[in-house]
Amino acid sequence: MKEKNDLRVIKTRKNLYESLIFLLKEKTFEEIKVSDICNQALINRSTFYAHYNDKYELFADLIESLKNSLAHELSKNEQISNSKEYYLEMLRIFLDHVDKEWNIYLAIMVHNRNSVIMDMVYSTLNDDIKKRIEMDNKKLDKNIPSDIIAKFYLGAVFNVGTEWLRNHNHYSKQEILEYLEALIPDNL
Repeated sequence: MKEKNDLRVIKTRKNLYESLIFLLKEKTFEEIKVSDICNQALINRSTFYAHYNDKYELFADLIESLKNSLAHELSKNEQISNSKEYYLEMLRIFLDHVDKEWNIYLAIMVHNRNSVIMDMVYSTLNDDIKKRIEMDNKKLDKNIPSDIIAKFYLGAVFNVGTEWLRNHNHYSKQEILEYLEALIPDNL
């Protein structure tokens, strides 16, 4: 198999991702065939099978790529020491990520009503919050178990973020951030 850093491999996989995303806007994942993906990507089936065993592996790779991208963006939030600022920045990063990858989120979550992307977002945000709580608990003596704190803030960030995704035109990103800034207390 070709090296993952080979530009031809990167270009082919990007083309396959984009083709799958395009098709997901028109059909459910179950209705899409490998031949549909190949036709959309303008590649032979043999090229597809040189990279993936089936459409499920392509889909899993697409979701993993999206997860890694979100996790990378969230890692930039580690330097913020104030908890309120951390959660507001986490939400801003999540909303920016949704904006940047709008086609993927829309195709999978809205058009296909597939929960796999919601699970990925939930898991990625949860991991980031748990890491943050472990850092904070070393500094602070809290009587609240870290899993309760994580679920509390995860619920707020996740639910507000996904509500914004579903009803994109109802509130602006800035309005959402302002509302949460008013809701999250300063002395966490």
